Amino acid sequence: MIEAWTRGVVRHRVLVLTCWAIVAVLGALGALGLPGLLSTSLAVPGTSSAAADAILSGHFGEHVEGTYTVVVRVPNATTSVQDEVRRRLGAALASVPTARVVAVQGAAGLVLATVGTTLDLQQAAARTDDLRAAIRRAGIRGALVTGPPAIQHDVTPVLAEDLRIGELLAVVLALLLLVFALGRTWVVLVPLVVAAATVLGALGVVYVLAHYVLMVLYVPNVVELIGLGLAIDYSLLMVHRFREESLDASRQRVDAVVDTTRTAGRTVAISALAVALGLSALLLIPVPFVRSLGIAGLVVPIVSLLAALTLQPAVLSLLPRGRSLLGRRADPSTALGARTWRHVADVVLARPGTVLAAALVVLAACTVSLGWLQLTPGSVSSVPATLESSRALVLVSSRIGPGAVTPIQIVIDAGAPGRARSPAFSAATLRLADAILNDPGVFAVAIGPSAPYVDATGQFRRVYVISSGEFGAEGTQALVRRLPHYVAAARLPGGALVAIGGAPAQGVDFLDRVYGVFPSVVALVLALAFLILLVSLRSILLAALGVVLDLVTLAATYGLLVVCFRFGIGADLLGLYRAPQLEGWVPVVLFALLFGLSMDYQVFLVMRMRESWREHGDAHAAIRDGLVHTGRVITTAAVIFVVALLGLIGGRVAGLQELGLGLAIGVLLDATVVRGLLLPSAMALAGPRAWWFPGADRSVP
Repeated sequence: MIEAWTRGVVRHRVLVLTCWAIVAVLGALGALGLPGLLSTSLAVPGTSSAAADAILSGHFGEHVEGTYTVVVRVPNATTSVQDEVRRRLGAALASVPTARVVAVQGAAGLVLATVGTTLDLQQAAARTDDLRAAIRRAGIRGALVTGPPAIQHDVTPVLAEDLRIGELLAVVLALLLLVFALGRTWVVLVPLVVAAATVLGALGVVYVLAHYVLMVLYVPNVVELIGLGLAIDYSLLMVHRFREESLDASRQRVDAVVDTTRTAGRTVAISALAVALGLSALLLIPVPFVRSLGIAGLVVPIVSLLAALTLQPAVLSLLPRGRSLLGRRADPSTALGARTWRHVADVVLARPGTVLAAALVVLAACTVSLGWLQLTPGSVSSVPATLESSRALVLVSSRIGPGAVTPIQIVIDAGAPGRARSPAFSAATLRLADAILNDPGVFAVAIGPSAPYVDATGQFRRVYVISSGEFGAEGTQALVRRLPHYVAAARLPGGALVAIGGAPAQGVDFLDRVYGVFPSVVALVLALAFLILLVSLRSILLAALGVVLDLVTLAATYGLLVVCFRFGIGADLLGLYRAPQLEGWVPVVLFALLFGLSMDYQVFLVMRMRESWREHGDAHAAIRDGLVHTGRVITTAAVIFVVALLGLIGGRVAGLQELGLGLAIGVLLDATVVRGLLLPSAMALAGPRAWWFPGADRSVP
């Protein structure tokens, strides 16, 4: 079937190339309109924070993620100054739909005005420039606008600029590495052509999906840079095999293309399925933020596979087989990388026990710091410091406290209109506020008998709780978890319903929901991965070993991320943020991506070993052949993938730095220590038993 398919693609290659050109153009157009459809919302449907936000939006006119904070520096934050800021700001809000001044407070030479809207995060972010322009026209000098909408608005162009720089760097370095790996041949352009078509096609699909489901602001960076690396990896594997198949000048070119697709193409298909499996795990996590990264990421291996089975054969069929720009024919088997991996194979086969032990020691050392791993839903301190929204946050944090811009909001539903103003509810609310104020993690508590603390109907009350730390800090998370105990002790009148909202509570709900299901998702993915490897490799030991080694790679990667970001080792050299916590979405997405990529390299290597085993029946020769023929390709692909990730690592957003560096560490560890040393040494110790499969003829490989 694969032969007929490939011959059909080659026969109709003009049509295939035309279709992909159309896909690329449409994808490029979609990519231009994509940023306006993206969001950074951490909302978790069905949680207490979501219930609180619904009440705040419907009855107080404030969507938590659509609320701005205007920070004004003044010589003295007197009541008259605050009233003047309120008056001018109220006049300026006509340009922002549903916007109104909720509260104005003064302290430490600052006036903080909370501007509430019923807009969601995406809608409010689009109005940020209008609000800033209106504030300037109103004559409020030195005002800075921050809050979730302003932060998203300010970060969007930063992500776009980082992406452009990262792409340019990745393409240039990838081209140099391809020339080093393949020689000065026209064929080095094939992976770049396939990668460009893959990335643009994936962006086009994501653009369509973004009209129907929430897509995170980070999606273009993840899709483009990871898609670039993955597509080049797949294309490089096929190009390498095509050059081997093309060494015999007597063969027809189409036969070389067919054999390439039958062997390397099948490996790519299994690898793409493995990556898709890892990313599909994100779809099982009931959090829109994480699911959106899973949906967008899932598009990449699917489009990469389509390109590998259609565009790649069509382009290969147009190339002169194996001829370099200087007219010489290149033989991959004599390359420096092949000789290096032949030496590695000799060492592994001569001392498999020693190599296995050394590799395990290295990986164990990488994993030690995993015990210091802490997570945060996000961090306002990781926003680039030059942005207006970030400058406002720094100003408020230094003069008042880091929790002032992101208060916790306890929302109380009294059950009937007017009941929230009753003496019983007022007394209970006061007891609640007094108890919370004595908590060591609390900076301030605010309550009152009227707006903004009681809604117009008198059915809903709210209590502002300002923590001593920023919204994602470990202490703030602990405070959110203590608040239900204070609510219970306050003895609210019967029938009252309480929801805890605001950014800190939303962050806690985000982490709880994600990591509440994550262990089950991991178990399911491991089971499915074992089945896929079992069917493709036809070996129980190798399938089990593949799953275990994936987990080993992940543990070592998480440990090294803690070393870099929390302990700061290498942070200055790489230009990284220093942070006591990793952003909560990063380990989950890292698991999905790295698990799939690790299976990629397992399949690349073992499928080639299996070819040799089936042909010769010599377990040690199979290991040597696999390392010699694919070790260089795997390490080159890994380095190219890491090069593509430089756009994330060198960017100015902490979460993307963590994801990019984690993927880079994991890919390099997996391609060298894990698959290059640990796997073959374990196979050498197992000998022919590594290939045992129930029901197979043990005497015939």
